[in-house]
Amino acid sequence: MAEDPFDGAIDAVGAGGVAAQDEVDADEWLRRMRHSAAHVLAQVVLQMFPDAKFAIGPPIETGFYYDFDLPRPLTPEDLSTIQKRMRKEMGRNHAFDWREIPVADAREMFADQPFKQELIDQFSADAEQLGICTHAEFTDLCQGGHVESTRQIGPFRLTSVAGAYWRGDETRPQLQRVYGALFATREELDAHFQRIEEAQRRDHRKLGRDLGLFAFSELVGAGVPLLLPDGAIIRQEMETLIRELQEARGYQEVWTGHVARGELFRRSGHLENYADVMYPAMREDPDDEDPEAYYLKPMNCPVHMTLYNHTLHSYREFPLRYAEYTTLYRYEKSGQLSGLTRVRSLTQDDCHIFITPDQISDEVSRVLELVQTLFETYGMPNFRYELSLPGESGKYVDDPDAWQTAVTALRSALDTAGIDYVEQEGEAAFYGPKADLFVSDAMGREWQLSTIQLDLIQPERLGCVYVAEDGERRTPVVIHRAIHGSFERFLGILIEHYAGNFPLWLAPVQARCIPIADRHQDWAREVAADLRAAGLRVDVDDGNERMQAKIRNGQKRKIPYLLVIGDREVDARAAAVRVRSGDDLGAKSLDEIRALLTDLRRRRAAEPA
Repeated sequence: MAEDPFDGAIDAVGAGGVAAQDEVDADEWLRRMRHSAAHVLAQVVLQMFPDAKFAIGPPIETGFYYDFDLPRPLTPEDLSTIQKRMRKEMGRNHAFDWREIPVADAREMFADQPFKQELIDQFSADAEQLGICTHAEFTDLCQGGHVESTRQIGPFRLTSVAGAYWRGDETRPQLQRVYGALFATREELDAHFQRIEEAQRRDHRKLGRDLGLFAFSELVGAGVPLLLPDGAIIRQEMETLIRELQEARGYQEVWTGHVARGELFRRSGHLENYADVMYPAMREDPDDEDPEAYYLKPMNCPVHMTLYNHTLHSYREFPLRYAEYTTLYRYEKSGQLSGLTRVRSLTQDDCHIFITPDQISDEVSRVLELVQTLFETYGMPNFRYELSLPGESGKYVDDPDAWQTAVTALRSALDTAGIDYVEQEGEAAFYGPKADLFVSDAMGREWQLSTIQLDLIQPERLGCVYVAEDGERRTPVVIHRAIHGSFERFLGILIEHYAGNFPLWLAPVQARCIPIADRHQDWAREVAADLRAAGLRVDVDDGNERMQAKIRNGQKRKIPYLLVIGDREVDARAAAVRVRSGDDLGAKSLDEIRALLTDLRRRRAAEPA
């Protein structure tokens, strides 16, 4: 069963009943407008479907939603009708009246509403009274947080209908969730939809298909991306970059395969804490609980620690940095899969660093420097950190001393490095705290990518030791870190960040020679051969289309440079250089073109669209 996403949602906006605009700050007022709009949405849906069962409708980051159990699926025409009726109800200036009533009265009031009855059961455990809010003829179970009247609700637009399981549990009823966007001003609402349109234009699933980068196959299976040749080139460039950066910083590459025994994951704690996303065990007898069963690896850490144990190590070898680029397998639920950004087979630039306790601060600083270098290379210099700490959930290994030591050490390392961060409880790995990197793309959207995790628990469980300076054997500290996160997810993010206009060093085809007529093809092929010999990816469009059509085709494929060759270029042993943006750089000699393109490739110049 999935974690309950509605737990506590009934009071997500906080108590407070009804407030005037000058009594709260702008952010709180916006939340109250969104919360109030959700109530109007439910009012109108119940007008249209009197027998509907309504669940919950909180404000969200860009607006609001409400979940319903309805006699039929809603149509786009329904959405338009609901929106018009909501605006009419808002114009009637209904006052919001919030009050508390006894639990028994609440049960009677919502007697025919099973979802409300379940919420009453949940929240009456610690309360004798529950809040309700009424406007016009509609009353909802509610903790408060509203504007004074419906006329104060800001500009909004209903956006979509989606399926949503009650309490996020796929064994519970599936409801229809109606989403709406709401902002304080019309300008902000319009800007929101402009961002949505731009996001759709950049959608990596569409661009990946249009540019021939990757595919999915029902025959292969959901969540298993298949990279086409051009997509594989981008991934190879990503791997080359991180390899170069790591080799210069003393990382050693290892290889540990794709499967491991269940006993390893039992000792590491993954079977206890991570089994819900691990693929089922592979056994000769499916009914046999033999510990010799094998699992597809969901992560590398316990295998790397086993590899470490193959040799007795000395403190003199530390930091010992094991890096691996291997495909891992996580059995994500089908409803959670999304293009390249949420898959079942993923390749990480994974690394585990074995150190002594007094090396934590210096090594974390080195990893942070590597992170900054990599993302600046991609033209993504805006990022922030969160320090993820354990919460009260039982998913964390019960070793208070180890946790206290690890949290204190990682917090100190971030402080020493001068990193600004916010702390988030309940987001740590089951074996240790972590520093998570959130990167902003060209549209200002945040993505959680890199992670730096401090582990004092798994190394001890798996018997990792080193010979300390005093000759004693001690357990090393292990830093888990991945910079890209996963190559698949990061590729999806890069496609959207660049809108498919990859900088030259990443572009699958870096330049295309376009002969105007057949008599220009020999020189076009000679130019391409010369540039390929310099390590560039260049092709020739020797089709029968006219020059302008060939240029449009190259721009459509988002090729960085188009080299147009006619009579004058052949005579001058040159090419007319056009940039995919449409800029014309004029005729340049082959030597000039080679120097320009190789310099861009060498510098990995970032040119986000």
